[in-house]
Amino acid sequence: MNLARFERRRYTPHPTAIEAMPHLARELGGARLLIKRDDLLGLAGGGNKTRKLEFLVADALAQGADTLITVGAVQSNHCRLTAAAAVREGLKCQLVLEQRVPGSYHADASGNNFLFDLLGVEKIEVVDLGADLAGAMAAMQAALAAQGRRGYIIPGGGSNPLGSLGYVACAEEILQQAFEQSLRIDRIVVASGSAGTHAGLVAGLVGNSAGIPVTGINVRRPRAEQEANVHKLAVEVAAFAGASAPVPRDAIVCRDEWVGPGYSLPTPEMIAAVRLFAATEGVLLDPVYTGKAAAGLIALVRSGEISRDEQVLFLHTGGSPVLYANQGILGATAQAA
Repeated sequence: MNLARFERRRYTPHPTAIEAMPHLARELGGARLLIKRDDLLGLAGGGNKTRKLEFLVADALAQGADTLITVGAVQSNHCRLTAAAAVREGLKCQLVLEQRVPGSYHADASGNNFLFDLLGVEKIEVVDLGADLAGAMAAMQAALAAQGRRGYIIPGGGSNPLGSLGYVACAEEILQQAFEQSLRIDRIVVASGSAGTHAGLVAGLVGNSAGIPVTGINVRRPRAEQEANVHKLAVEVAAFAGASAPVPRDAIVCRDEWVGPGYSLPTPEMIAAVRLFAATEGVLLDPVYTGKAAAGLIALVRSGEISRDEQVLFLHTGGSPVLYANQGILGATAQAA
């Protein structure tokens, strides 16, 4: 797959680090653990959407856009990073925020909601779960056109074939780092949400005949639904990137045991995982994506489903600004209550 034929902005001038997590591994008494620090990608606060935006924003600029339009949940990391990319490129940004939990949007909330304001988001429209999100973004685009402006719509999570190239590139980066550092990687564990990160990663690994399985930990949907979504997008990404063979269905694994009561809703396992990563490795997770993915990783190691002989790479997709909107759930006072 020759990704050089695609236009790309560069928001991170170097590969993100792969680090060992010996203290966490010792605590769990199981597999050897590594972490890929995509929480340290460029733009405001970092995170996996930065890789996707490198390709999507390049396309927006090629089309003469002056405004980026996207959608996400009320504390969306993707929306934060889209706003940051807009600032970097001298563009405006407008957001549709979906209340996936009723009443969850508060204009004066901390975390990413505060950063939307700080980054100068031009317009925010808040809608309820089940609203026509594509229609809301199209209406924003039409309103801009009526003013003589050009809006560029980015899907939720940047998860279309173009955006997902960011994680085809990440797969190739991981393989290069593994070669240079003589690292054996037996499995990758990653949060699986809007599907683009998971799908792009699998497409890149399969396209490079890496032989490394990926275990996705769901943050929202049941297993069968998420696996279908990820596989469909992985097939599209592989074809778009010019892979010689499609992604097989059995390459997609999405575990749903740690979703809990729903998207962004806390679980005891997530809280324990966030606190354990911080206390053992000084790594900050978030309660929506990486906290639940880490809960899955911990459970799989402790149960022995991930064996002691494996060396596992946890892909940290970022999101730590959301911690500051959840102190009441994650903080020591909450744990003591």
